[in-house]
Amino acid sequence: MPDLALSIVLGIALAAATGFRVFLPMLIVSGVANTGHLQLGSSFAWLGTPSALTMLGVAAFAEVLAYYVPVIDNLLDTLSLATPAALVAGTVVSAAVMTDVPPMVKWTAAVVAGGGIAGLTQGVTAMLRAHSTVLTGGLGNAVIATAELGGALLISLLALVAPAAAIALVILFLLLAIRLLRRFFRGARASSSETQRSDGANDRSM
Repeated sequence: MPDLALSIVLGIALAAATGFRVFLPMLIVSGVANTGHLQLGSSFAWLGTPSALTMLGVAAFAEVLAYYVPVIDNLLDTLSLATPAALVAGTVVSAAVMTDVPPMVKWTAAVVAGGGIAGLTQGVTAMLRAHSTVLTGGLGNAVIATAELGGALLISLLALVAPAAAIALVILFLLLAIRLLRRFFRGARASSSETQRSDGANDRSM
């Protein structure tokens, strides 16, 4: 794969990981950049500094814990905090690793593709968590939080080794998640229709 295309694919794959957890992919990028194994754009050299690594480590730890706390996990989604954060993080992390890319191409890809896939991934996981809260009373949310954490780690690390494979994995997740959500919506509509028919039958019998 040409260096230009590889750089763009790497950025988009890392952006997708921020849709699962905002700070963890940035922490991984910062850590790898600190070791000298990942080149960052000159405007994003700060991301590879020890101070950035420390702050991102604290932020990532707090974020991971927050999604295991009942009510807080849903608040992060419903208060519209997670999606904008994922959009910003996806844009930043994708632009940071797109080195030797013309500025217009870099920022177009970072904002549209990077921010877009980060927001889409986060939106889908938020919907899954909302349905889990309704169906399990929040008991199943820890499973979703663990899956998101694993997804963020896996996609981030895989993106650094095989970016195209990381994007393929994200697409597979999105397809499966959307299919699952459709089943949820069909089940909810069917249950609502049965309730309405039952109420109508009761009214006629009276």
